[in-house]
Amino acid sequence: MQITSLDPATLDVVGSVPVTPVDAVAELVARARAAQPAWEALGPRGRADLIVQAGPRFLERADELGLLLSREQGKPLAEGVGEVRSCGGGLAEELDEMVRAFSPEQLVDARTNTELRHDPLGVCAAITPWNFPISMCAWMVLPALMAGNTVLLKPSEETPLIGQAYVDVLNEFLPAGVLQVVHGADDQGKALVAADVDLIAFTGSRAAGAHILQAGAPNLKRVILELGGKDPLVVLEDADVAAAAKFAVRNSFRNAGQVCVSTERIYVHEDIAEAFEAAVAEGARGLVQGRGTDEGVNVGPMVNARQRDHVLAQLDQAVADGARVLAGGAGHHGNFVVPTVLAGLNHGMAIMQEETFGPVACIARFESDDEAVRLANDSPYGLGAVVFGGDEERAGAVARRIRAGMVGVNRGVGGAQGSPWVGAKQSGFGYHGGISGHRQFAQARIVSSRRQDA
Repeated sequence: MQITSLDPATLDVVGSVPVTPVDAVAELVARARAAQPAWEALGPRGRADLIVQAGPRFLERADELGLLLSREQGKPLAEGVGEVRSCGGGLAEELDEMVRAFSPEQLVDARTNTELRHDPLGVCAAITPWNFPISMCAWMVLPALMAGNTVLLKPSEETPLIGQAYVDVLNEFLPAGVLQVVHGADDQGKALVAADVDLIAFTGSRAAGAHILQAGAPNLKRVILELGGKDPLVVLEDADVAAAAKFAVRNSFRNAGQVCVSTERIYVHEDIAEAFEAAVAEGARGLVQGRGTDEGVNVGPMVNARQRDHVLAQLDQAVADGARVLAGGAGHHGNFVVPTVLAGLNHGMAIMQEETFGPVACIARFESDDEAVRLANDSPYGLGAVVFGGDEERAGAVARRIRAGMVGVNRGVGGAQGSPWVGAKQSGFGYHGGISGHRQFAQARIVSSRRQDA
């Protein structure tokens, strides 16, 4: 049995991979467990010295793998190539940070010497999404491996080819059994979660994350979840309207809105609302939509018909409920949803409550900072948020009141080097990135002895 991967723009066949039989998962886990002690024994530096060799290989193959990624997922070719390059370009520095994260620390007081270790948990199941199908593999696989775990990766069934390619590159340098692939859809994912694994790392929907938590609960398996988002953008009345609108267009429509930290809700002060709405609409109309491999394309297709139908259903319902279409809203074809700007929205509309994950900018108005904060926080999600304002001290004060794991002021949500990628409320359970995020993939352990001079 095969998974056939289709180009979402044309429905042409890109390639196929064999489905992993459900009854083979236990054997793969056993192989991973057998390989784990020797992998752990290498220590953080030894593991890094093997993995770092993959960096130049990703850079050498960036054009080839970027084309595969673009054809399989639909994003513009330059973004696909950039995603592959990101896996190789900063790999050495990232691994050095992980070596620091997983190296023992010495703690000393008047009576006791303590060694704080960050040891492997054992076998990790990593289940990755399709929207960033190579970088999200790296996001989970690298810290899991560097902690000394062995890994079974299940890439999305929508993008199995680039997931397999990522593993193939690493496996040129890794010992046998340390990193393996499980291909399939829900049945394989459920089998992997139910198997004898010690850690489950997952990025995807809130509903799927809740099922994984429930499935892992009987054996108290360690779970790390990055879940959905409904990220707000707050535009204060003293904001640079042009800059805020440019950000709104970029962050609402990048990767056809299929980004966990896409701007899905926009709240603009009523004093500047008309100018802001006009600027966002103009920006949306200036985007070029098409197949990701075509020159000059900014926005590709939805990954599949199911995602397209979800977005269009939200759009249709919002318009039926009274939303005004400022740009787009018609001309959708195949898996393409035309970049659309809606105004006149309120929280009684499903599109302001449920994750959209599509190329739609939804704009509502507010009168005061308190109202903006209340609206921004009126969501079960809390992944990211952005505040634009001329007075950065005031904008920062508003940002601190928004209950999201990551908040940007006059910029996106990504932090300085070493910052974690973290969601609040129902957008995350555990987190990734930075020293503290890497250690989520390990077991903290202390070994203490009496000081001889005490």
